[in-house]
Amino acid sequence: PNIQQGRQRCIYGEVSPTEAGGGSDSPAPKPAASPPSVPRPKDDFQEELVIRPLHSGDIYTSFQFRTLWETDFTRENKVSHYRLFPKSLGQVISKFSVRELHISFTQGYWRTMQWGQPYLPSPPGAELWVWFQDSLTDVDGTWKELTNVLSGIFCASLNFIDSTNTVQPSASFKPLGIGNVTDHQIVCTENLTPWKKLLPCGSKAGLAVLLKSEKLFHSSFHSQAVHIRPVCKDDQCKTTSWELRQTLNVVFDLHNSGQGKNEWSLFKMFSRTLTEACPVASSSKIYIDITDNSQGEQFELSPATPLLSQAVVLGDRRTFSVYDLTQQITFGTMRSLNLLIRGKSSDMLRPLLHAERYVAGYGLQTGEIHTLMYNNHPYRSFPVLLLDSVPWYLRLYIHTLTVTSKGKDNKPSYIHYQPSKDRVRPHLLEMLVQLPPNSVTEVTLQFERALLKWTEYTPDPNHGFYVGSSVISSLVPSIVAMDTNNSRERPLFSSFFPSKEESSYFVRVYTEPLLVNLPTPDFSMPYNVICLTCTVVAVGYGSLYNLLTRSFQIEEPSPGLAKRIANIIRKMRGVPPL
Repeated sequence: PNIQQGRQRCIYGEVSPTEAGGGSDSPAPKPAASPPSVPRPKDDFQEELVIRPLHSGDIYTSFQFRTLWETDFTRENKVSHYRLFPKSLGQVISKFSVRELHISFTQGYWRTMQWGQPYLPSPPGAELWVWFQDSLTDVDGTWKELTNVLSGIFCASLNFIDSTNTVQPSASFKPLGIGNVTDHQIVCTENLTPWKKLLPCGSKAGLAVLLKSEKLFHSSFHSQAVHIRPVCKDDQCKTTSWELRQTLNVVFDLHNSGQGKNEWSLFKMFSRTLTEACPVASSSKIYIDITDNSQGEQFELSPATPLLSQAVVLGDRRTFSVYDLTQQITFGTMRSLNLLIRGKSSDMLRPLLHAERYVAGYGLQTGEIHTLMYNNHPYRSFPVLLLDSVPWYLRLYIHTLTVTSKGKDNKPSYIHYQPSKDRVRPHLLEMLVQLPPNSVTEVTLQFERALLKWTEYTPDPNHGFYVGSSVISSLVPSIVAMDTNNSRERPLFSSFFPSKEESSYFVRVYTEPLLVNLPTPDFSMPYNVICLTCTVVAVGYGSLYNLLTRSFQIEEPSPGLAKRIANIIRKMRGVPPL
């Protein structure tokens, strides 16, 4: 597990928010002669599905469900009435003074070189990081209680977090909303059912109808996440709202699907089609990325739509075909929508920022961790912030740290290192490195394996121990001018990471988790010793017990047949027996 926890203080303006739908703590409306006007709802729900055919022949689908609510969970009077926002998460925000909460569950590894950059990155396993209110005093106690509550909500194993897998990053994680402490974990679990129950329509209507477990989990990659943060309603930030964003990213593999050809449809991917939008959704749309398919040279889309939209995503201006599910004309005469995509072969494009990590060395005493960071920009260099959290049983030699680019030393401009303590806390290493253009930067660090107690080994110790992914954060140069107007209406998938500069966009990259073998004793020897000891104890104790508890009696041997016959004859004659 790889946990990161920290705490910061920030100052920002607040306004008096109001509660959706009136609520029990709202003043009662005064009677009037004329009929009262219908109040404007202060909560809003939107849903989106983005489909992007990949150059590898696979297909990338990204679900976005967004709920906005103008309320204040941090005030003394508790929020009592919930309409679209899930009550379980609202109570968590109020009880634990949460400012931001980000949790994701991922199975599989995102192949950046084949699939490009995802809309929302996530590491393999589970990730949880939270920003608390500045008024909170006991961060550690609140964090422990919060993880236990989230374990129950999402059916996850987050309650195993303790000090042995907790670190405090200094610069790697920053708030994505207008608030401010970062916690990060990696485990494995499946929890799609509780995730779907948080949606206003559940899985009964709208895009959530497509969320069929056996199809989603039979894919190369799937990642579900929940993001809660405060956001501004306008540029002046006079009004704030709480944003709940539920995302689900799935990559369907062309070969594992068993289709035999590059042809995709909603029914083939999800075994279902769409018949209606979520009734409470103000917006329900499907976006098909057709940027590289202006002339139909890569894939064919059926049925066609005249609606087109452009958005800046990850520093590139993309074009999308839009299907509005709130319009009945979208479903046609069959009252059902089944998009069909017939793909063709195409060349792969390299992302500007890519990272890899692996373990080198031989034997079970020492080794090296190599992290490779690729800058594929032809002429621009940019800095990256590398975060490594290594378990305590890998004892790092920080003096062996080397950073090289194009065969030359590349000295980091910022390094923060916190050594580990055996069975108390892991290592934490953060550094700011400048990546030259069109280069590969290698970070090498030697370590020594520790010998664990026999009770600290996993049930399958010979499989190895997993080390969490490295986190690389950077502002990558953009090829187009970014739109920094937050109040402008734009698709949900292009507006998660805040952009404050027009010349760059924020990217977070996760490397592969490491699988490290540790010195493992022969666990068959304790078994043999236990068997031998139990045998000796059973034989020795059994013999002693018999000697102490058994009663001995002398019994005469039974007479032979001739003697018995003689005694019978003597008895008949009245003579005493022999």
